[in-house]
Amino acid sequence: MPAAPEPAPLAAIIADRIRAHGPITFDEYMDACLYHPEFGYYTKTNQQSRRDYFTSVDAAPLFGRLLARQFHQMWTQLDRQTPFALIEAGAGTAALARQILDFTSQSFPEFYAALTYTAVERSAARRAIHRQVLAEHLARGKARSAAEMPPAIASACIFSNELFDAMPVHRVTRVDSQLREIFVGLSANGFCDVIGAPSTPRLTEYLAGQRITLADDQQAEICLAACEWIEAAAKSLGRGFVLTIDYGQEVRELFNDRHMRGTLLAYSRHRASEDYFRSAGEQDLTAHVNFTALDLAGRAAGLARTGFTSQTSFLMALARHSNFADLQSEGMTELQQSRARLLFKTLINPEGMGETFQVLIQHKNTDTPHLAGLEPL
Repeated sequence: MPAAPEPAPLAAIIADRIRAHGPITFDEYMDACLYHPEFGYYTKTNQQSRRDYFTSVDAAPLFGRLLARQFHQMWTQLDRQTPFALIEAGAGTAALARQILDFTSQSFPEFYAALTYTAVERSAARRAIHRQVLAEHLARGKARSAAEMPPAIASACIFSNELFDAMPVHRVTRVDSQLREIFVGLSANGFCDVIGAPSTPRLTEYLAGQRITLADDQQAEICLAACEWIEAAAKSLGRGFVLTIDYGQEVRELFNDRHMRGTLLAYSRHRASEDYFRSAGEQDLTAHVNFTALDLAGRAAGLARTGFTSQTSFLMALARHSNFADLQSEGMTELQQSRARLLFKTLINPEGMGETFQVLIQHKNTDTPHLAGLEPL
C-alpha cells in the first residue's frame, strides 16, 4: 500500500500550532492560508500567474478609466486641493493603478499634477512587481508602493477593489439557541470543524449591533478585520472619501435563510467548493462582504454614508456622465470600439459581476457631495 502523501508545508505548520495550543479560530487559519509570508496564497515569493478568479480589472482598462473620472470629480468637489492622495488598498500587481494613472495623465493633466498615488500591498512579491508596472509614474513622483496605509492623509480618496472579501473571517453558528464559534481542529483525517464558545465577546456584539439573529444550525461569517480596517482608514483621513467595491450584500440579504451555510468558499482554477481545508495556501478563500458592518463601523469613526449602489449602476452612471466617451474615443477602430462595448457589458452584466459587486462610498468633513457614479439611471 503506497504511503500517504506528505502534507503541504503550510498545512504542517498550522497542524503543529494546533497540536501545541489547541484548536484555532478560522480567522487564524484563513490568515495563514492567504498571508503566511512564505507559503500564503497571496504572499508567497514564487507567485505564478493564476486564473483562480476573474476581476473587473481583468475585463478592460475601461474600469480604471471610469474610476479615474469619479476620482477627478471628487477632487473637484474638494476644491481641487493639492496635494490630493489616491490610496489604493490591496493594490495587487498594480494593474488598476496603472490604468488609473495612465488615463489621468492623458485626460486630466491638472488632476494628475495635483495627485499622489499610493499602491498599498501587503505582499512583498507583488510590491516588487510595482517597480516595473508603475515605472513611468514612479519616476515622475506621482506614485509610490507601500506595505501599509499612510498614518495621516489630509485630502484623499481611500479606495479598494476586492479587498474585504479576502480578509480573514470568524465562522459562527447557533446551537440550541446559543451562539457558538466554529474553530479549526485536528482529527485523524486532517483539519476539521470544532464547535466551542466564542473566542471573543466582539462576535456577539457584532451580531447584536446589527440586530442579527441566526436560526438554529445556521452558519455565518464575521469579519472583525474589515471593521477594524474601515475605522483605521476613517481616523487617518482628514477630508475626503472612502470608496469600496466588492461582492456582498447588506445585512438583511446576507444573513437571511438563503445563506444557511454562510457564504465562505474556496476557489481553485475557477472552481468553487466548500473544501476549505484542502491544500492550505494553494487556493483562495473568500466570503461575502457585509456592507452594513462597513457602514456602521465607518459612521462610528467619523464617516458619513454618501451612497450605496450596484457596480452595474455605478459604472453605467459614470459612462453616461461622460457620454460613453471611453467606449468610442477618437482614434479607435471599429473593431476596438466593438471590443470595448463587449468588455463593458462584462463589467455591468446583471447576471455576473454587475449585480454581484456593490459600491459603497463614504465621505468625511465635506458637505454631502453629488457624485456621478451614484446618479440614478
